[in-house]
Amino acid sequence: MASKQQAAGQPNKRPVISTVEPPAAITGGEFYIRGQHLASAGRPTVRLGAQDAHLVVAGDSYIIARVPEAAMVGELMVAAGGLESDLRETHVGIQIADSLHPVANPAVDREGNVYSTFSGSRGQKSPVSIYKVDTNYNSKPFVTDLMNPTGLAFDREGLLYVSSRYDGIIYQITPTGNMTVFVEGMGVATGIAFDGDENLYVGDRSGTIFKISRSRQIYVFATLEPSIAAYHLAFGPEDYLYVTGPTTSSFDAVHRISKAGEVETFYRGLGRPQGLAFDAAGRLYVAASLRGRRGIVRIDSSGNPEQFLSGPGIVGLAFTPSRSMVIATQNALFRVDVDIAGRRLN
Repeated sequence: MASKQQAAGQPNKRPVISTVEPPAAITGGEFYIRGQHLASAGRPTVRLGAQDAHLVVAGDSYIIARVPEAAMVGELMVAAGGLESDLRETHVGIQIADSLHPVANPAVDREGNVYSTFSGSRGQKSPVSIYKVDTNYNSKPFVTDLMNPTGLAFDREGLLYVSSRYDGIIYQITPTGNMTVFVEGMGVATGIAFDGDENLYVGDRSGTIFKISRSRQIYVFATLEPSIAAYHLAFGPEDYLYVTGPTTSSFDAVHRISKAGEVETFYRGLGRPQGLAFDAAGRLYVAASLRGRRGIVRIDSSGNPEQFLSGPGIVGLAFTPSRSMVIATQNALFRVDVDIAGRRLN
């Protein structure tokens, strides 16, 4: 069917993209495109490289385009009626591993190898507990015989620590995969994180956060409200400990705790906040929904949020030594090669 402009004898106008948000997405995520004449010559097509995106909304000034599974290139273009817009640079995550079951952040060692769990449901024993994904994206079993591995964190010496929400034990793992018990009795142990002095902090599903010294002395560091599970932990600027625990609310908070154990709300207004990490500029990234949009939310030091990445089922994230972002979904890992300023890495 001819457009109104064609019927009136007027030439079609080339689609013009004004903005594309957010800066990045993974498979199943959505780009929100604003502009002019996006559909004036008929139903538009949105391409990411050579792949056509699924159009959720297709209007003349606003398009929502969903990233297809095959997409690996972030160059976005809108085409309609034989006319094409200029290319707009976006960032699309590349899947680097699948058949996993992360429930929190992945961990990255000094060489850039990524570690992720197959956690399973509580009490479920899996053949492989932790996988190691090398820099060539080869995935290999790293640890077996560990029930419900949950939180992961490296210390300065390159030893990996993992919590088990099944037995409340924190395990210490060498680079060769040898596992020993570090501490016991951590309740339903979930999130773990090291501070600048190499004390280890462990979150319990009840909201208690334990502090464990290098000599393995255990203290109760802080206690959150009973309705808040200390499921995800990360240290940020000035050695504040940041904590999230998803609930059924769409207006959850990120809490932070001072060195003295004083708890305060850093930001409230996220849906199911989960894994969190800080970039080199001290900005916080949280796997969560913001205003109904799922993905990763970036919050600056003043508490101003913006959606940084779009994607479904994200449970955690981590930064590599090269400043790429590794994203854990409920069953896979993705790598997004974009630095904190939004530029593509070479």
